[in-house]
Amino acid sequence: MLRSRFLRMVAGSLALAVVAAPVQAQTPSTRGEVVRVDRAAGRVTLKHGEIRHLDMPPMTSMSYAVASPALLEGLAAGDRVRFSAERVDGRHVVTAIAKAP
Repeated sequence: MLRSRFLRMVAGSLALAVVAAPVQAQTPSTRGEVVRVDRAAGRVTLKHGEIRHLDMPPMTSMSYAVASPALLEGLAAGDRVRFSAERVDGRHVVTAIAKAP
């Protein structure tokens, strides 16, 4: 009896891990347009749609820190992009960005 209860608990935990893993591994992306790139400060200013997971409405212009200066390579004002942002240490940080087709 104890063994079957243990096995059910382990099976339930594994099922939860399988379902939760893709959610944790993938941050939703948002469409946007580059307004300004400040490579020296490691920031990008974006006009973008709603960012639901951050509870942020659409913005006409918001400056973000970037997780890595390499993310800014090849970006210029006017580029349409898809990006992901997270709250890190109380501030919003772009963690991924790519030109949109």
